[in-house]
Amino acid sequence: MSSPVDAESESNPDAVGTGRFSAAAPRGLDEQLAELERDISSADSDPADDDAQAADSGEPDSYWSLSRTPLMSLIFTFPLVVAYEGGVLLLGRGSPRNGADVWLRNGLDALGFGAYFLLPVLTVLGLLAWHHIEHHRWRFSIWVLGGMLLECLLLASVLVGLARLQGEWWPLSLAGGWAGVAVRLIGFCGAGLYEEVLFRLLLLPAVIWGFARCGASEWGAAFWGVMLTSLLFSAAHYVGPLGDSFELYSFTFRTMAGLFFATLFVVRGFGIAAGTHAAYDMLVGLL
Repeated sequence: MSSPVDAESESNPDAVGTGRFSAAAPRGLDEQLAELERDISSADSDPADDDAQAADSGEPDSYWSLSRTPLMSLIFTFPLVVAYEGGVLLLGRGSPRNGADVWLRNGLDALGFGAYFLLPVLTVLGLLAWHHIEHHRWRFSIWVLGGMLLECLLLASVLVGLARLQGEWWPLSLAGGWAGVAVRLIGFCGAGLYEEVLFRLLLLPAVIWGFARCGASEWGAAFWGVMLTSLLFSAAHYVGPLGDSFELYSFTFRTMAGLFFATLFVVRGFGIAAGTHAAYDMLVGLL
């Protein structure tokens, strides 16, 4: 026996949306249209707008993420630039300079770029360009700078402890009085800055890239890059007329220190690596 609905459907074949299907059909169509609109909106959205929306979300960056950015590294290490370059100018350009600084300037001179302030300017511009390329937000925090200083002092103390465990200790000679202390401090700033620029900021990424191009895995390339640049970092202390006489124990420790700074660079960024390097030299040289 046919129901009234069946009878109505038979009498009116065009009545598709009536009867027991009248509620289901319109609802399904609305859902499909809404889904289509969402797909179109998603396809038309600009990734840059998404990044801007994420940047404007108001969520604060953590200390660990913000302290790794090149901008914070630049702000944190800029006093090292001023102290070293200003100190060298006060003492006279003929005063002894850090070895990495000399090598970098000789390289620029060989390319025909001999302007005195070009190296620190390139260092500043390089960090700013790195920050821009990585699409970091241009954020600054005075509290993060204080945390970076404490972190560097703590890490430098760890390295001093490792040096003592190996039996290495370099006391500061005060034969030159406070002038000698000032010269040492200026040298420590230059070592922390330009040795990290040369061996970690420039050389380490290039070596890692080279190993990756040779087929090494991501972790393998990073491991061998850190190892090779740490050995080069240690060996560089024995090069040139002002280099130290080679000794196995000092070479071993400096290689370990290179591994320490390179790991900091990879994990914590340039600012922490350079600050820890300078702090270590000061702790060892002045205490």
